[in-house]
Amino acid sequence: MRRLLYVPILHEEADFGSLGPALARASATLSGSQRWARHLETVRGFWESVAAYLDLFDAGQLRVYQDGLAAEGALGRRIVEEGASRCSQNYGLVLGLLRRGAQLRKTEDPALLLQERAYLTGAAPGVPSNEVRQELMERRDISIAQAINATLQEGEAGVLLIGAGHNVLPHLSRDICVELVKDPKKVVQYMREVLLGESSAELEDLASYVAAPVNAWPRGETRGSGQSV
Repeated sequence: MRRLLYVPILHEEADFGSLGPALARASATLSGSQRWARHLETVRGFWESVAAYLDLFDAGQLRVYQDGLAAEGALGRRIVEEGASRCSQNYGLVLGLLRRGAQLRKTEDPALLLQERAYLTGAAPGVPSNEVRQELMERRDISIAQAINATLQEGEAGVLLIGAGHNVLPHLSRDICVELVKDPKKVVQYMREVLLGESSAELEDLASYVAAPVNAWPRGETRGSGQSV
């Protein structure tokens, strides 16, 4: 059996390198200072809960697939270390797994990542429509799933850390047993509420879910520290 822990993630400013500050400022302006401050608190809680859950596993048996990572081996690790040095909680978590023996796997097609970056930076000619952006996102999702399908071997367990807005699941092989560490739909709903919502009660309910301890225990396994997958 092949298993995949599916972690729909909340990106931070540090995850986007040089683009991060501008994206964070735009998001903070859209949501308002009070809601954005609450969001940053929720993001910290989210990563703490995911890290605590993954600490329960024998990292030596885990294969890590990371959103935006188009390399593995020494180059992939160097990229992860650079992200962790920028205080990215995402890359800090991945680096911790690698230090405990997890293996990093190439996840993305670099050509698709370069195309997306060109859109974000304005380097591509014209302004891409929503349809064009969605098409690129779907192509990335298909490419990510193909990478997992091809490299996750029988008896292995993978961890996919992927932006909540992605939809990789429909493209995964049917023989891969997927466990949702968090519900992607709820994480997306949370981000919409942060950026566009007006209800404080709805935001608090969703924020509580996003930052809560993970309850998605491995199927057929016994709860307990240091369990294998």
